[in-house]
Amino acid sequence: MGDENTALSVNEVRHVMRRTGFGAPPKDLGKLLKAVNDAPTRGNLADELLGYKPKLYKPGGKDPYTAHNKWISYLQKPKSPLQSKLVLFWHDHFATQASAVGDTKLLARQIRMLHEHAKGNFRTLVKEVNLDAAMMEMLDTVRNKKAIPNENYSRELQELFSLGVDDLAGNPNYTQADVSQIARAFTGWDYDYPKGTPDLDTDDHDYEADFPLRGPKVIFQTTGGFGPAGRDFTAGGEGEAEVDTVTDILFDHTDTDGENTVARRITRRLLRFFCHEDYASPGAAEIATIDQIISDANFTNTWDLQALYRTIFVHDVFFETSGTAPYGAGTKKAIKWPVDYFISTLRLTGMKLKSRDRRIFGGAYDGAFDHLTQMGQVLLEPPSVFGWDWDTAWISSSTLLARYRFARDIVAARDAGAFRPDKLIDTDLTDPGEIVDAVSDSLGVPDQVTVAERQVYIDYLTDNGANPTIDLDDDDVLNTKLHGLYALVMQSPAYQLH
Repeated sequence: MGDENTALSVNEVRHVMRRTGFGAPPKDLGKLLKAVNDAPTRGNLADELLGYKPKLYKPGGKDPYTAHNKWISYLQKPKSPLQSKLVLFWHDHFATQASAVGDTKLLARQIRMLHEHAKGNFRTLVKEVNLDAAMMEMLDTVRNKKAIPNENYSRELQELFSLGVDDLAGNPNYTQADVSQIARAFTGWDYDYPKGTPDLDTDDHDYEADFPLRGPKVIFQTTGGFGPAGRDFTAGGEGEAEVDTVTDILFDHTDTDGENTVARRITRRLLRFFCHEDYASPGAAEIATIDQIISDANFTNTWDLQALYRTIFVHDVFFETSGTAPYGAGTKKAIKWPVDYFISTLRLTGMKLKSRDRRIFGGAYDGAFDHLTQMGQVLLEPPSVFGWDWDTAWISSSTLLARYRFARDIVAARDAGAFRPDKLIDTDLTDPGEIVDAVSDSLGVPDQVTVAERQVYIDYLTDNGANPTIDLDDDDVLNTKLHGLYALVMQSPAYQLH
């Protein structure tokens, strides 16, 4: 069993970069190794990555298309790939659709807020989301009035953002009565446009004295470990204080195992994101790991996300998907999100998107929005408040072909932002095996190519041995064989995984 002092190989550092960022371009790999004095351990690498100063980026643009493309451009060269990766996770967790919000300025503010709090305090983050203007539009808080309270946000706050419907033993975490009562806390909230500053209209707020038939503002009388008395969320007073009080109660909620429900749920989701799908439906071993990580990070006492991330990054579970090829039946891997595949490939190949449409000038000449639409993930437009479906749901006959077409278009780019493999590998190489190794290395997957796959690539380069020496100074060879080899590796199964 490893710990924060466990030394890492270069391939394991690549794994860390794939999972916490967007691939391992050789230049970035060198910088990271230098930052830890070429003696990487799980701990010093995690500290280096988590030591970033938050950049408060927000995707500008008057319409979702423009904002999407600007965000994509930013992701190509973020100050901290980890910060950007974390924001993508939270963008999925607090899924908010541009089409539902109807105002990109509000959604841009939300993305900026996620950048600010991505490694901060989780309780604070949830409180920020509670009164975020884009979220208030997305889940109807602005339409939640005392006469007929709207339960939409109340339900999703519990179901998606904090507790989950059921605990890890399969028992419900809340009741319909809890949904109805918590909805009362959010009545009357709106925001100032365009600043997005939240504001409570007390005339639209549900006060107990005005609605005695709705009962006391008490929640979790049958779940949460609070006993039959439940918890009164007017303890800090009615009105503005109720929203924060409700959140504090949620963070005290315990499941039927007696463990903190919020801590278990968010840790499980992070383990799915950074590790593998076993945490989608965890068994006893996975639950034990979840609880151990929560304890090691002291998460239920601090809600410090940075400490939680670090504990995950130095734990053995984080390295379970670092296995090298060939993969066996028990090998754990995860499928890259489309935006991860897209951005990683651009960064690894040094490609630059051009024009307002952020096009690749090759193949179909599609822009970033079209490519990612075809792959199944458009930023700022998750399919619903549930976010995207992960892992194998990313891959279908059409979305896999979309990834292949993207790789094809990359190597076909000859105009603006042309694909330049001569800048990625030494074109003086003539040995086909060495060329395959150089290409695999430049794409950050030298350890993920099997011996059999490597031979297939060599056979491709040499026309099954008919041309055993490769002359990359010959433009025809370079433009066909080397470009084609890059496409094959980017289309390979191993390249879709991390």
